[in-house]
Amino acid sequence: MSTAADGEDGRPAVPDTPVRLFVGPANFAGQGYLWARAVERCVPGVSAVSFAPHVPGAFDFPVDYRVPQATYLDDFEFHERHLAYVRGEFTHVLFEAARPLFGRSYGLNFLNESKLLTKAGLAVAVIAHGTDVRLPSRHAATYAHSPFRGDLVPETPLLEDRAVRNLARIAAFTGPAFVSTPDLLLDLPSATWCPVVVDVDRWHTALPPMERRIPLVVHAPSKSHVKGTDLVETALEGLVARGLIDYRRIEGVPAAEMTRVYTEADIVLDQFRLGSYGVAACEAMAAGRVVIGNVSEFVRDHAADACGTELPIIQADGTDLARVVESILDDPSAARERAAAGIRFVRAVHDGAASAGILQDFLQEGQQ
Repeated sequence: MSTAADGEDGRPAVPDTPVRLFVGPANFAGQGYLWARAVERCVPGVSAVSFAPHVPGAFDFPVDYRVPQATYLDDFEFHERHLAYVRGEFTHVLFEAARPLFGRSYGLNFLNESKLLTKAGLAVAVIAHGTDVRLPSRHAATYAHSPFRGDLVPETPLLEDRAVRNLARIAAFTGPAFVSTPDLLLDLPSATWCPVVVDVDRWHTALPPMERRIPLVVHAPSKSHVKGTDLVETALEGLVARGLIDYRRIEGVPAAEMTRVYTEADIVLDQFRLGSYGVAACEAMAAGRVVIGNVSEFVRDHAADACGTELPIIQADGTDLARVVESILDDPSAARERAAAGIRFVRAVHDGAASAGILQDFLQEGQQ
């Protein structure tokens, strides 16, 4: 699908395929765009368009169709044209993060919009990304390292309200529900895991990890209080002081430059409070880096059951991180083997083929 502006409002032209999928409006970490490309590549007879508003100050990920945030929210004439485009050109819609496609026109409520589109003959589904359905109260009660304990996340009450509201709307929704990471199945058990997607070839490097005298360890938190940066930096102080590692905290780097950051690293520290893994960990594995994170047994077991292969992220809960890193330094050969397993895992689970396969039944709905 071209990202060029092909029509009014910059709307892309839609190929005349039997199935035409519209994905939006979140595109977190470029996932809407990558799911669209995955189904085009892997499911015959499908074309797809991804959509997201441009939020000032946010990182720009590839997307097929972008409008200003103010247009998305409050331009009611645009909403009319946008609805006519979606209703007239597409057969299927995948709502991301329980967010609406048509701004305030239908109460900022994807459920209202889904009923409108279903009535027009479109098949609709929803995919949850994370905080849209993750209940802080459930997470804090069941996960010892949860960021939602104490006052680490001041906006926890707002996140709780949003998750409760979205879960209620999804419960009333009649279409299929998916989640992008396995941990979200604890909040939305009726859903199906549709893995996040990374462009594996983009992250490939011939440079092996763990060959420097002093390994480079990087941590690139999108939100430091949620990802456990405090645990990371407390744990690594001694190793840095002893000159055993070169530690770098990466923040504010555009997505396009993260390829360089990860391919230059030896060890990538993911997250230590959520108990899961997502796009960043997959990118680091695709780059052949040694990845460490705190991943719950539920997520590891689900990944192994669904994929038939062990998740290669090395386990550490934050409190034992220094010991885990030292064990890697003591056996770099074993660490390189784990890094190679990470590449194989991402190719098997996160290159888009598995995700397209999960979405295929939904895309065949109404096409028999």
